[in-house]
Amino acid sequence: MASLGTFYGIGVGPGDPELLTLKAIKILQKVPHVFAASSSKNDYSVALQAVRNYLSPGVQVYSLPFPMTYDQEKLEKAWHDNCRSILSLLLKGEDVAFITIGDPLIYSTYIYLLRKIRSLCPEVSVQTIPGITSFQAAASVCNIPLVEGEESMAVVSGAQGVSHLEKTLESCDTVVMLKVYRQMPEIIETLEKRSLSSSICYVSRCGFYDQEVVQALEELKNRTPHYLSLMIVKKKGLF
Repeated sequence: MASLGTFYGIGVGPGDPELLTLKAIKILQKVPHVFAASSSKNDYSVALQAVRNYLSPGVQVYSLPFPMTYDQEKLEKAWHDNCRSILSLLLKGEDVAFITIGDPLIYSTYIYLLRKIRSLCPEVSVQTIPGITSFQAAASVCNIPLVEGEESMAVVSGAQGVSHLEKTLESCDTVVMLKVYRQMPEIIETLEKRSLSSSICYVSRCGFYDQEVVQALEELKNRTPHYLSLMIVKKKGLF
């Protein structure tokens, strides 16, 4: 059996091309194939925009469509089909990189591809390259300490409601809520009930030209957040 290629899962940071790690850039400059996730409706990729200037001439770039749905059957088919596309190259001995915004092992499509590849071809060598997360970048933009001393922090998703937020506020000093774009009214209501209106920092499109920072809950009412939005909640206050 011919030697297999290496599968690299590369975190490219929150979107700012200057926030890639040196290791990520080094690998991107040598791999012949780069895959990036996109919506099934178009082939736009934030991750690809972040790395485009670091790619070597002649590299093959592929878009992997993923439907924006919670339908498990449709998602399973997308993961399987996209995994097969990557495996077809790995089985020929070609190295492949899959790039993802933020860190590959935090709420990332890469996680599902990794599981599929390990299931279908466990012999493939895998290297995961960590990336700067959106909430690390957002905290830096606002100069907000996430945790200090003996404080605790939780990272939760707001994509399907505020249940995780309510639970973690009971036990954690800092809560980072990602994917707040769908449930903003519920999030605001939950935080107001706990008198945390002035203990939040909302950051949208962190590191982009149209980055937005809001530190008052009142200003977030009656607006539709961008997909790339998050909120940092510190129970003792921001500073």
